[in-house]
Amino acid sequence: MSGLRSKTLAFGVLTVLAAAVCIRLGIWQLDRLAQRRAQNAIVLARGTMPVVSVARLQGVDTSSSHWRRVHIRGVADYASEVVHATRSQAGSPGVHLLTPVRPLDGAWGDTAVLVLRGFVYSPDGRTFDRDKARESDTLDLDALVIAFPAPTPGKVQMQTATRAVRLLDRDTIATLTGHPLAPFLLLALGDTAMYDIAKAARVPPPSPSEGPHQSYAMQWFGFATVFLVGFVAFTWGPGRRTGGTSWGDDSDRDLGGLGNAQRENSAPPPND
Repeated sequence: MSGLRSKTLAFGVLTVLAAAVCIRLGIWQLDRLAQRRAQNAIVLARGTMPVVSVARLQGVDTSSSHWRRVHIRGVADYASEVVHATRSQAGSPGVHLLTPVRPLDGAWGDTAVLVLRGFVYSPDGRTFDRDKARESDTLDLDALVIAFPAPTPGKVQMQTATRAVRLLDRDTIATLTGHPLAPFLLLALGDTAMYDIAKAARVPPPSPSEGPHQSYAMQWFGFATVFLVGFVAFTWGPGRRTGGTSWGDDSDRDLGGLGNAQRENSAPPPND
């Protein structure tokens, strides 16, 4: 009996721990959902603001200009272009083109603005025809301000392809382009359809959807419920009675014909 109780107690502890982990993961997904909603609110609010010249971003903290719509007109330095390798769009492998642009108004001086000007199809996610992917020498377009992501561990520059990076690291890209770069990059806006796989198609801006976080949270909470309900059913279900009969008491088990015969033989004779 004591051994059975010990096993039940251990099983209960494991069940509670598993349910607690699931609940914590569910809360984490709800936190991510709240962050996503806050980001979407910022994107929508800044998307309704009037388009300004990229010159207006000088001295502006990137956190306040992130997702802002701007206009840039400048000279593209295709010879110094860098590619963000192994990208995909509409199910096709390819690269993102990172082009340093010198604004014609001279507001940024020797500093270039890095423009993510589009996606080009590339079967290996590295190489493509650079000449065919060029646009006009002067780019005149609307764009979305995007902050450089925080540095992450890992090799940034690819060794198997020239002028290609795995991560959007500002310092590494500045070294490859040979230009000092503004503390942000611009996502060129426009037609995202690929009419010619050799030409650059604009990259769609981030979707304002809430993502799968809420459904993931419900799944984790559901797993926790299954663990707890399953333990209760296992402990208090049929065959596990706390009063009278228990698994540790064999006196009332149905042992078949042999057990019935033994009970009949041990029964006291009836009084005459």
